[in-house]
Parts: sequence; C-alpha cells; structure tokens
Amino acid sequence: MNGRSDSTGTDGASGSRVTREDVEAARERIADVVHRTPLDTSRTFAEMSGAASVGLKLENVQRTGSFKIRGAYNTMAQLSPAEREAGVIASSAGNHAQGVALAGDLLDIETTIVVPEVTPAAKIEATRGYGAEVVVEGDIYERSYEYALERAAETGETFVHPFDDEAIVAGQGTIGLELLEQYPEIDTVLVAIGGGGLISGIGTVLTAAERDIRVIGVQPEGAAHAKPSLEAGEIRQLPDVDTVAEGIADTRMLETTFEIARDVVDDVVSVSDREIAAAVTLLAERAKTVAESAGAAPLAAALSDELALEGEHVGVVVSGGNVNLTEHAELTRTGLHQLERYTEARLALEGWPTAVGDVVETVEAEGAELDVLERARRSGIDHPNRTPVTIGLEGSGPEHLEGVLGSLSELEVVAVVESSLE
Repeated sequence: MNGRSDSTGTDGASGSRVTREDVEAARERIADVVHRTPLDTSRTFAEMSGAASVGLKLENVQRTGSFKIRGAYNTMAQLSPAEREAGVIASSAGNHAQGVALAGDLLDIETTIVVPEVTPAAKIEATRGYGAEVVVEGDIYERSYEYALERAAETGETFVHPFDDEAIVAGQGTIGLELLEQYPEIDTVLVAIGGGGLISGIGTVLTAAERDIRVIGVQPEGAAHAKPSLEAGEIRQLPDVDTVAEGIADTRMLETTFEIARDVVDDVVSVSDREIAAAVTLLAERAKTVAESAGAAPLAAALSDELALEGEHVGVVVSGGNVNLTEHAELTRTGLHQLERYTEARLALEGWPTAVGDVVETVEAEGAELDVLERARRSGIDHPNRTPVTIGLEGSGPEHLEGVLGSLSELEVVAVVESSLE
C-alpha cells in the first residue's frame, strides 16, 4: 500500500493542512521547553533486522516521559489572552494529560484533565503533580472525551485535542526536524499510529525533504484501523480495540490526521501484542531504555517479517516510556516467552524441602537463571508422595532451557511433569 498522493511540494505534502514551515515555527515556539531527545544507534537491532543501521529516537526521555508535550505546548502557547483566561480542558488516559498539564503550568493556564475510571492512580497523581485538576468521568476514554467536550461548551474552556489539531500535528512534527539533523542518512522511519498526530507531523517534515524517505506507520493488531482507512480512502472506525498498547488503542483517525496521513504515509504494518512485549524486553536489555508498549511498537515492526529493511538506515521513534514497574515486569516476562528465553515448568520433588537445593544447584550449574520457585497447589496429576513445585527459568534460548530441564529430570529427587516449552 502507498498512502501518499502522487505529488508533494517543497513546503509539505500536497493538500496537507500542515507545512514544514508550520513545524519550523513550532520548533521556535517550543525550543526553550522541550528536550532535543537523543538519537541512539543500535548495532544489535541493525543485525536483527537486516538494516544497515537502526537509530532509536528516544522520546521516552522527553519531559513528561513522552512526545506529547511538543504538541500540547505549541497549541497552548498560541491561545489568545481570553482563551488563556478561560482555561483549558482535555481528555486523556495518560501521556496527553501530562503534556497539557505541564504546558499549562509553564504558561500559567489553568488546566482540567478528564480521565476514565480505568486510569491508573499513578498517572492521575503525575498529572496532578503538574498542577492540573483531574476529573474522573466515564468507564472508557470515549465517555471522558464526550464529557470534556460538553463541559467546554458549557464553561467556555478551550478543548485541546490529543491529536486532531493542526497545531498539535506541527508540534509533534518537530521530531522529524531533529531526525533529519541527527540521522541525515535515514531511509525509512517507523512511527506508531494511534490517532495519527505523531506520524502526520513527522511525515509532513520527511516528505518535504530533498530525498525520498519512507514513512511507515505501526499499529497493534488489536487496533489496526489506519491501513483499512488509507486503502479505502475514507475513515474506517473499529467497533472496539484489544491491545496491550493502550497509548495507541484508538478506534480511528479523525479528519485532520487522516487527510495529512493520506499524503505522507507510505504504508502501515501491524504487530502482535507478543511482538510488542518482546520489543519492550529488548529495549530494556540491549538499549538500556524503558519504553511503554506503544513506544516499543515501531521496534517490533522493525524486527518482524512484515518489512524489508535490508541495507537501509532505519529510524525508530520510541514515543514514550510511561509504564509502571509492575506492568513493565509483566511485559518483559511475556517478551522473554516470545523470544523463547523463558519457560515455566512443574516439578515433582521427593524429599521436600531438601530437594530444592538440588534444583537450585543444577540450574546454576547449567548457566540459567531461576526466576521463580514456589510450592504449587496439588492436582490430580501429582504423585501423592511427591511435592509439586512450579519454577520459572530464564536462559539464552529454547535449546538451553531444554538442556536445563533435561538435567533436572536426571536428578533422582526430581521429575519434570510439564513445561511451557512443550
């Protein structure tokens, strides 16, 4: 699929509502507020993807932990005195909330953020920490969004949309300007798509460059609305979404982002939640960076079989890192499973708890990591004179783990009943 129009101009994409000049103006406007985030090249990910090089654009270390402050500040800095006096309202379950809240604090604008009931307490507290009032309304985001619009109409507050706004798009596009400066050899950029504001902004800049640069969108399989929309030439909305990547769990693009995306996006690919979890794991292990699931989706695409990247210089936008430690641990555990470097096994031990020492010594001798060892609830498959135990093992790959389990099964006091490798 090629989502672009047949022609583009030097000022931006043909028919685009946002030009490179708009993005340049946004950069001037936000220069003293946002970080120029690092571009970290990875030899490991280049080898794994077949690319000539891979550059990670680390927006997870941006202020508020994501790229959202760029668009929020650019939008709010352009409000009239009357609009500032009336205050700002926004709806968000996460990163946009913190971007708007910080922008309000810096610009001395009162901000109200409407969040759904499912929003984690940590994100609510982080938003309040930037000085915003947080209103919990609605069981899902769409209800919060509707409530915020209704309240804005009643109170006169200015509603700041999370993505479907030209000033938002221009602000997010400043990442594209930095990519061209930090990674001038770039051939392809991979960008997550939720509502489409980020890829619309970055794509506006890169399609106005002096040479052809592919702009590829990435969505989770459980929220893959963009490709059907671009192929049909009209916005297609999903009835629901189901993905671990809540930051890009939108059901559709809206008019502004859809029209820009038609001009600046070359293709869209989908990745599974398990592939995303593996990318989260690899970013932590190999790049020493913490990414939320939405931020890791572009790397998942780079490492998948969906794209041909051989010999190319590939930019991967890691859009955010706002993930709590428990969720990150769960994602990395799933990622290790996906990479076939983790297994769970049920053992039957003779001579509890003395036999536990034999298990620990054997795992260590095999060079594996014993992550979990706990007594299990007895079931019908367990021998009545042996103690059931579950273990979690981390190793270098399936052959290594199979070897560890084989060594355990050779112990007289241990029987391997079942494992997740089977």
